[in-house]
Amino acid sequence: MTAGAKGLPAWSLFAALIATAGLPIYIHAPKFYVDTYGVTLASLGFVLAALRLIDVVQDPALGWLAEATRPRRRLGVALAVALLTAAMAGLFAVTPPIAPLWWFALCLTGLFSAFSFLTICFYAEGVAKAETLGPGGHIRLAGWREGGSLIGVCLAAVAPVALAAATASPFTAFAGIFAVLGIAATLAMRRQWQGHAAEPTPSLIALFRPVLGDRLARRLLLIALLNATPVAVTSTLFLFFVESRLGVPGWEGPLLLLFFLSAALSTPVWAALARRHGPRPVLLSAMVLAILAFLWTLNLGAGDGIAFAVICAASGAALGADLTLLPAIFAQRLARLGTREAAAFGLWSFVSKLSLALAAATLLPTLDLAGFKPGPDNSESALWTLTLIYAALPCVLKVTAILLLAATPLPDHSVVHSKEAIS
Repeated sequence: MTAGAKGLPAWSLFAALIATAGLPIYIHAPKFYVDTYGVTLASLGFVLAALRLIDVVQDPALGWLAEATRPRRRLGVALAVALLTAAMAGLFAVTPPIAPLWWFALCLTGLFSAFSFLTICFYAEGVAKAETLGPGGHIRLAGWREGGSLIGVCLAAVAPVALAAATASPFTAFAGIFAVLGIAATLAMRRQWQGHAAEPTPSLIALFRPVLGDRLARRLLLIALLNATPVAVTSTLFLFFVESRLGVPGWEGPLLLLFFLSAALSTPVWAALARRHGPRPVLLSAMVLAILAFLWTLNLGAGDGIAFAVICAASGAALGADLTLLPAIFAQRLARLGTREAAAFGLWSFVSKLSLALAAATLLPTLDLAGFKPGPDNSESALWTLTLIYAALPCVLKVTAILLLAATPLPDHSVVHSKEAIS
């Protein structure tokens, strides 16, 4: 075991912190504000869409900020965690001092910004950390990091429900637990942030030029967009598919938990396989598994909840490979380029979120034009349109990503067979 491996559990803990802050934005917060303050879904949807667009645009700028503040990264991270925990407390534990919708928007703006900044710093720092782990370090670190992230997602999905049985204010308790997690994760990671001597920070355009000027880096960013979009599609339509196509309302929570647990449990397996056989063949295998799951989904109808649970487990396992191996391959390329990692992962974050923005902007209007309405009462043609978008569109995107990845020349050092790398 290399000396750099000592701090790996801290990376899992910090990844769990970031992931825990991600899920409430999309699942818990809207329902909480509808139930508690009577805010309409339409107004919340408008605010979320507007903030999502701001979030996508600001990521490259946050990449520049993360690079500019790199000599004081430990302080910058601590301040961002403080903002993250304050925004979470404001969202769930504070009675809005202004109109609830404006308070919702203000808290989410702080949460979005801190979340993005921390994600960029975290992945950028991982490039240097992986180099201390010896051969296969990027894959090894990705296994710890993404495993922690997926565990955080699972905990965030079930915590408010579990706390509701123990307290009358489950979301206030959730915000308190999150604050404790923020302190613990910040302290655990304090020795992992490596500040560097101050250097003049290039302009925003000059900062991104090395990455955008590299053909392989551009190809990996495009693959990331194509590969992330199927997840964005299924995430956007998941609740509609379970309720309207399968007709099993109430299964949404358990199915989501099964999906994320499968991703979390599969992460170390994919990482081990990638260290032995190389990341590309393993990632291609996972992408084929996802396509098979999507194809099976095309045949489902009312009452097929059990079959869909199997599909959730399979597609969740495939997602574990996507989240572990693609960032690791990108990080390997950045290490060879010697470029500014924070700026590069600002672009990576931008690409990931762009897929969500594209899905939200196109899929729901398309369903509306097809005559689909939330609930059990829909025509067969509307339900078939939902099924095609939910299952067939991801297949097309995944096949395109597979062809592009198969044709992409990756450096030989991506394939590691040494005993040291597997230890």
